Amino acid sequence: MSSRFRELAYHRTPLGELTLRRRVDPGTGEEIHEVKLGDEFLMSSLFTVAEVELARLALAGLPGASLDVAVGGLGLGYTAQTVLEDPRVSSLVVVDALGEVIDWHRQGLVPGGEALAADPRCRLVHGDLFAMLRSGRGFDPELPGRTFDAIVVDIDHSPRHLLHPDNADFYAPEGVRRLAELLRPDGIFALWSNDPPETEYADTLATAFTDVRAEVVRFPNRLQGTDSTNTVYLARRP
Repeated sequence: MSSRFRELAYHRTPLGELTLRRRVDPGTGEEIHEVKLGDEFLMSSLFTVAEVELARLALAGLPGASLDVAVGGLGLGYTAQTVLEDPRVSSLVVVDALGEVIDWHRQGLVPGGEALAADPRCRLVHGDLFAMLRSGRGFDPELPGRTFDAIVVDIDHSPRHLLHPDNADFYAPEGVRRLAELLRPDGIFALWSNDPPETEYADTLATAFTDVRAEVVRFPNRLQGTDSTNTVYLARRP
């Protein structure tokens, strides 16, 4: 294998073949970490602007101090790391369906992973966020029904482009209602999407939330030599 390209981890999972790899950009010498699930690229350290903005926008809408936050989807850790950079955050629960991804962080296979896993405010939970919501027990196995000041989710590609069809109820009115019940009054729900804003999903959020909006995040795409966009949905529990 080329010295510019190295497979750091490979796993067979219920969702498909999961690969973590590192490559070196021949032009800049920058190390780039990439995650693939089957034939699909899930994430890359080359594109982290929207993951950072997802956390920043969610927390920017919250007053006060001593915030409790839940993040759905660990990935390469950029969203969770940004949450912990806010000094007001007193606790963070990060839920990921793939225990292998959690192990990557604990083993230091991804940048900042060991620091994230070692932060005393942060707890990494192996679990299916969608099933946990459906169960009514919430996102903290140690405190069933626990509520949060912010719930931040980056798992599916978008409300329409799902990693698994079972996730669909999360984006339906009943799933939105269950989600709102896990937020404290004035709490914020934030969702990352790879697609442009969808009026239908925003209308669904409005059945249980107020101040619903979709923020378009623009960032340079160095691979294509142009700009790309992601969407961050934001909604507040009344």
